[in-house]
Amino acid sequence: MPAPVSGGTRSAAIADRLDTIARVDSPEQVRFEYRVAGPARRAMAYLVDLLIKATVVLGLGLLLLLGGVDYDALSGWTLGVLAVVGFAMEWGYNVMFESLTSGRTPGKRAMRLRVVKEGGHPINFMDALVRNLLRAADFLPSAYALGAVVMSLDPRFRRLGDLVAGTMVVVEERSHIGDPVRLVPPPSPRELALIPGSARLDAHEREALELLVRRLGRLSPARADELAALVLPRFADRLPPGAAEHPARGLAVLYLRATGRGKEPRSP
Repeated sequence: MPAPVSGGTRSAAIADRLDTIARVDSPEQVRFEYRVAGPARRAMAYLVDLLIKATVVLGLGLLLLLGGVDYDALSGWTLGVLAVVGFAMEWGYNVMFESLTSGRTPGKRAMRLRVVKEGGHPINFMDALVRNLLRAADFLPSAYALGAVVMSLDPRFRRLGDLVAGTMVVVEERSHIGDPVRLVPPPSPRELALIPGSARLDAHEREALELLVRRLGRLSPARADELAALVLPRFADRLPPGAAEHPARGLAVLYLRATGRGKEPRSP
């Protein structure tokens, strides 16, 4: 017999179900948070893309008429051309834009949405191809009914194509785009000089350290050092001796030095 669920446990479960924040742990043990796009916002993006695709096909038909093609001829080879263009727009439009523009079609861009991997990484061509080919299954039996049911049951609102391709659609927060990365107080020339000039960061390390630096102003010094100490061993070979005394600041200076955002130390 299943154990009874207390009110607190039930409330926590409901809160987790309604939470639209996807939390992803990077290999550096730093947690990224993404706001998952809900069905309504994704439907609006789909309608924008549908309007663009319909405009292209109808515009091509209008150009053929204006170009002197007889109306009766539209029942012949021109209908075949329009059918090919319509097929390419329906199946190639999403794949092309999502693979070439980092997971954004014009509709998704308008609604500030982006397709990413479940680990938060950009998608590639195969990811875009798989998730869009399975839109045919999501459409069953009509009007994306199956896709809507699957999305409503998934905590990250993923349809079948997303589940198979390992992707999800997230909302891009404008307020965080382009914010300068600062360290208070700024790194001194001596601190920068202690970081080896050959220190380099790969893409994942850069993302992890940038997230840490951006959060320093919202954390107490003790909490910041506690979090930084978890990933400090990975960067130990690029940090000066004694960095463990203030790991958060040491990692922040490493990030600024390696990305060229700190002032270059002057030669003595």
